[in-house]
Amino acid sequence: MPPFELKHPKGRELVGGDLVAQTLAHLGVTVAFGLHGGHLDSFLTGCAFVGIKLVDTRHETAAVQAAEGYAKVSGKTGLAFVTANSGFANGYPGLATALADRSPIFVVTSSPPLRDAETNALQGFHDQVVLARPVTKFAHRATVVEELPRLVSHAWRIASAGAPGPVLIDFPVDILFTPPRFNAISWGSLDRQISSRPGPAPASVDELARLWKAAKRPVFITGTGAADTGRIGASQPILLQLAEATQTPIFWSSKFSLAIPHNHPLRGGPATGLAYLPYIQQERPDLLILLGARTGFLLGGRNGAIIPHKDCTLVQVDVDGGEIGRTLPVDLGIVSDVSEFVNTMAKKVALDAAFTTSRDRDWIKMTSSLKGLIHRRYGSDPKQGCPDDTGDRMHPYHGIKAVFEVVADHEPIVIGDGGECGVWAGDLIECAKPAHFLAATGYLGFLGNGWGYSLGAAVAHPDKLIVNVQGDGSAGFHIAELDTYARHRLKILTVVVNNYRWGMSIAGQDILYGESTPGRLLSSLSPVCRFDKVAEGFGGLGVRIDKADEVQAAVKQIVEDMAANNDFTPGLVNLIVDTDPVTETTKSMVGMPAPGREKEVVVVPYYDNIPRARYD
Repeated sequence: MPPFELKHPKGRELVGGDLVAQTLAHLGVTVAFGLHGGHLDSFLTGCAFVGIKLVDTRHETAAVQAAEGYAKVSGKTGLAFVTANSGFANGYPGLATALADRSPIFVVTSSPPLRDAETNALQGFHDQVVLARPVTKFAHRATVVEELPRLVSHAWRIASAGAPGPVLIDFPVDILFTPPRFNAISWGSLDRQISSRPGPAPASVDELARLWKAAKRPVFITGTGAADTGRIGASQPILLQLAEATQTPIFWSSKFSLAIPHNHPLRGGPATGLAYLPYIQQERPDLLILLGARTGFLLGGRNGAIIPHKDCTLVQVDVDGGEIGRTLPVDLGIVSDVSEFVNTMAKKVALDAAFTTSRDRDWIKMTSSLKGLIHRRYGSDPKQGCPDDTGDRMHPYHGIKAVFEVVADHEPIVIGDGGECGVWAGDLIECAKPAHFLAATGYLGFLGNGWGYSLGAAVAHPDKLIVNVQGDGSAGFHIAELDTYARHRLKILTVVVNNYRWGMSIAGQDILYGESTPGRLLSSLSPVCRFDKVAEGFGGLGVRIDKADEVQAAVKQIVEDMAANNDFTPGLVNLIVDTDPVTETTKSMVGMPAPGREKEVVVVPYYDNIPRARYD
């Protein structure tokens, strides 16, 4: 029997595009992001017929990244559609970031009729499946209309099974417009429940229990793989229950912060805070449990800043066994879905009171205080601002902090984009009391993702305030999506942290080459660009702020105006800040050697320095 009854539209035939749309609707899809193209007309018509909301963007990259942002905050697979060849090529960066950051998205594209292969047909030059395979978990071209439900359900499962990621199906236009033979439709396993959540091996659970009970200073670090253990709306995150039972603080990588109460003593904050322990004369963790968090540059790479090299037992839990031990030696690797692991460990802990007996109680208090270190470092710095470039501009710490303190009343979802400003946003994020925080740049260091991520987050949670933090560099990539925000009446506040520079680039060049050397290249941006006026031109609200003591009143006003008349108008804050000081992250990424050791290494910006060859 078919898993669902096909709905037949009045006045026209049911065609392949309807089959695809109705299959996706049966799988639970309610919204799709994309840009129109004639190849997709029958699919888009089919979506409208079954009630799938279509959110049209101004660029295909933003559409695919919106599907990714939707997936990140909703826990569902995101759906995007891009037209043949030109749209596919524009959407390609979205596939690349989704694969690198393990985001489950399904991308629908099309191509010329099958009979027109290799004829130089319109939008038929590139073989999209061949190009998509290196940046997807699954890519396929449909060739038989009756096979569409089977292929769609197959790809849909692949997107979220195991380590999640993007999938793509190319539906040639003739397949989408052809009526199926109803008695020949292949439904596959469309309506069967197929488990894709492996649990931990019992022996691994027992070994971790032994290590955990002996630890005095344990911590969790979570990544996107742990997102289901603490999303918006959960009565109490299951990970928090385990943390309370074991008295283990929770830190997170910049890819995704869990929805944990902000005043909870076990809310450790961003994992970067652990790097400060040696500098404040505090002991480091003796047990560190990575939950769906991959080792690599987001967690300090191999330099030991966040994950200690010595006197610390490293446990890594990941659904992808290939990630375990990829960068650092792991003492115990557990291949498991993180939610299944947490549930299993919680049951074991509940039967054993010995998990908290050896804890250092001061450890909990100290780790909770790490969130405030940035205030001790910058809180007393000058915060003046001048309306032009003739004097000192606003300190970025004070500007961003003031913005975040205003939006904190809304417990927003905050998306951090850009280089230096993205670091400032991550360091100050606890001031915003966010429901979630996502660093948009990801493993590719991809600027501009925040525009699409914010769109997806706003559609997933339409009543939440979304704060889209951009640098004036990253803002230029997809600023036309301000039009998308306005047309769809989305509750998005964009904050452009504007220092008229590629901030991380100029900071790194100054450190390496000095301010007056030829090495200071291609790092300046326009001081006359009025991002606030651009926002108004696209139908939104805009305000420019030059002085720190004016930030809170101006941001409060624009947030109130955004929600006037029981409707939403997106807003933008053009926050004029100084290029100083440089964030500690940039200083560490440039990696200048200690005085007297300059001849021992070759300095490689943004990576660990390379030992210089010796020939003596």
